[in-house]
Amino acid sequence: MILTEDQLQDLLDKSLTELPYDAEWAVALEGSVAEGFGNASSDIDFLLVGRREEDLPTMPSLLFVDGRRVEIRTRSVRQLAEQFRTLENAARRPDRLSEDLLNRCQRLLHSHPLRGHALIGEVKAMLPVERLRRIAADWWAHRARQSLRHATALHCLGEMDEAVDWARAGIVQAVKSWAAGLGETYLEPKWLSLQLDRLDRSDLRERYWRLDAAAPAAGDADAARGHLTACFAFAEDLGLTGIRGGGERLIVERAPGVTTWQTGERIHVVRERSEVFALGEHTGAVWRCVVPGRPLPRVRAAAAATGVSDPGPRLAAFLRLGLIRLAWKGGGVVVPALPLAAPPGPVTPPPSTVQPPLSVRGAAVSGPDAIDLVPLPAARFAAAAMALVWSNVVVENALEDLTGALRGGQWRVAELTARRAVHAALRGLFSAYGVSPLPADCDLVRRVDLLPPVVRPVRARVEDLLRRTADPAQRGGDLLTDVRACVALVRDAAGAGAFPASFDSGEAWRATLQLGYDWLRLGAHLDAQLPLEEARDLLAGHGAASPRAA
Repeated sequence: MILTEDQLQDLLDKSLTELPYDAEWAVALEGSVAEGFGNASSDIDFLLVGRREEDLPTMPSLLFVDGRRVEIRTRSVRQLAEQFRTLENAARRPDRLSEDLLNRCQRLLHSHPLRGHALIGEVKAMLPVERLRRIAADWWAHRARQSLRHATALHCLGEMDEAVDWARAGIVQAVKSWAAGLGETYLEPKWLSLQLDRLDRSDLRERYWRLDAAAPAAGDADAARGHLTACFAFAEDLGLTGIRGGGERLIVERAPGVTTWQTGERIHVVRERSEVFALGEHTGAVWRCVVPGRPLPRVRAAAAATGVSDPGPRLAAFLRLGLIRLAWKGGGVVVPALPLAAPPGPVTPPPSTVQPPLSVRGAAVSGPDAIDLVPLPAARFAAAAMALVWSNVVVENALEDLTGALRGGQWRVAELTARRAVHAALRGLFSAYGVSPLPADCDLVRRVDLLPPVVRPVRARVEDLLRRTADPAQRGGDLLTDVRACVALVRDAAGAGAFPASFDSGEAWRATLQLGYDWLRLGAHLDAQLPLEEARDLLAGHGAASPRAA
């Protein structure tokens, strides 16, 4: 160790005087210093063990003593016994074994007793060190296997640089597994060089460092393929199994909690009922080729047959985002993970900045290759989209009523109907920007300041129309023209410029129904707020009747 016994005892004495401990404790030194690694900057980790009944806190006390950072943790014998039992039970499934639990048990079993040697020995005897070696070796082997299988998937998808990175990670894990089986069980990879120096296998050690130094330059696909071959061969020589078979062993599977919803030509993928991804034209074509149960190379080939250039990166993006998952034939789901890093799981990208985020035919996207995260929670996305469609149905109904009122000289009816058309158009504009619930109609025009500056010029047009009268002296005949112009302006800003003239014909009504029904299905799936009770009836009746807006 880098510190003598006397130095450690002195640090312990000084540390304990700063803490209000009122009982006798057995004390062990844990961590890199106890393992024989460490340097002048290494923490000093003391574990205090007592025969207490109550649970002792997990978080350490942090001190600075003689220029060193000292961490003091406390555990009862009962807590440590439970810790070892949990480890034994979890070891049956290395994929579910907590890194923190394995690390805590490993640190204790390789600790250096400072006080209460008998009690520290009693606790260590709860799990034979040979058993820990096997558990750690299996845990690292599982991690290595997952990383190398993931590297195979990335290779299959043409993501060569990323494949190399995961293969290198897999080799570190394979070496750690091999070393753990020989007694070097300390988890922190940064001490791997010192661990290898202590093992009597210079041939494997030198081969590992040569392989580590030979990583290809970014963008060199041929060198990357050669490096991957060398990494897999080395892993097998270290005793790792279950990594051969190529892409045909990688089976595409549905990811739990992921559903697909199409509105017009736009594909929306909902993840865990909380997030919505909108796919551009090219990416949507690739998504349609994702057939669960097929090997990954066949899915890529089917996507390439659609004419989309190089679908591999798009499939890789689906994988990273957790929209699909891969299983190794006969070997379970592939879930790569790195030690002492962020936990494995889907990536969540920054939300899309496309404005407005919604249109009547689907979420807006940044381009044909997009996989854009809609900047709204899924339920609010669905509620706003349904309100967007329904508000435009109300606009069409109001325009029809306004036309009839003006023809019949019903000037007061025309005034109120014109206001309803304007208010409904504003509701659509707010909904296109994800505002849900909506402000009251009488507040809509004043709340335009909630929206981006680019749409604020509509406020003056709307305010003018809301003050207009419709009698002949006030040129009531021009009212319909002005309302239509205002509605067109607002719809353009809201991405609803091509909305069908719902009540002009049976064909226009069917087009309206299709738009509304696509959104209503998604809203019902997410239990989103429906815009009107008639919308619920429309959903139940599959649009068999032509509802009239209130």
